[in-house]
Amino acid sequence: MNIDRNTVSVVTGAGSGIGRALALRLAREGSSLALADVNADGLEQAAQMAETHGAEVSRHIVDVSDSERVAQFAQEVIARHGRASILVNNAGVGLYGVIEQLSINDIDWLMGVNFRGVVHGVKHFLPILRQQPEAYVLNVSSVFGFVAPPGQGAYCASKFAVRGFTEALRHELHGTNVHVAAIHPGGVKTAIARNARVGAGAEASYAVEAAVDFDKLARTTPEAAAERIIKGIRRNRERILIGPDAKGIEILQRLMPVKYWRVMGAWLEKQTGKKML
Repeated sequence: MNIDRNTVSVVTGAGSGIGRALALRLAREGSSLALADVNADGLEQAAQMAETHGAEVSRHIVDVSDSERVAQFAQEVIARHGRASILVNNAGVGLYGVIEQLSINDIDWLMGVNFRGVVHGVKHFLPILRQQPEAYVLNVSSVFGFVAPPGQGAYCASKFAVRGFTEALRHELHGTNVHVAAIHPGGVKTAIARNARVGAGAEASYAVEAAVDFDKLARTTPEAAAERIIKGIRRNRERILIGPDAKGIEILQRLMPVKYWRVMGAWLEKQTGKKML
């Protein structure tokens, strides 16, 4: 799919990280932007940066877990831009703690953003995308949509769900005007680990240590991730892997679908100097 001045791109979670970097990269391509985030300050900063590239930008404070708000967001995009060509369901959150330490409310909160946020975006924007000559839905999963490390049970559940939902949607829309892709980032240098919530029964120190470990392992910049996504859009990719670690993990899971943790856990212990759960 081509990206030009006739393109209107909708990006959730645009206030920071991959969302912001992708918004700026789309702006450089000439796309108009409808940017959404729950963080008003981050959203405004991203919008102003995109406008320096000459993009027409609308700002939308949106909690993607709220279906009614996302429906309203879709109508705001139509009112402001007249159409939507690319939808990037990127908004996401993290949660620390093994499953025994997580409350039902913890899990509901995470699933509301990471999975139902994707569902809401697709359901409310797909009718708009279907009206375009060519359109794209890109749902952000994770390498944790392939593998499930201990301590990430809720997060993995959400990202496995995004992957399954996206693959079914892709099969259903095959041969139509709407391309569908799942994005699977590996370790990308964003604030998601530092901003993650701590489970009700987990120690606060666990989050601090986990965030430090994540920063050690994350080797891909948001800008590099955005560039990879742009290339994927241009080539109509159905699965976009971001970072060499994502490619390695995807291969490992295919080779060792049940026992991959033996290899992956040992590698992580070597990198962090800590014994994995």
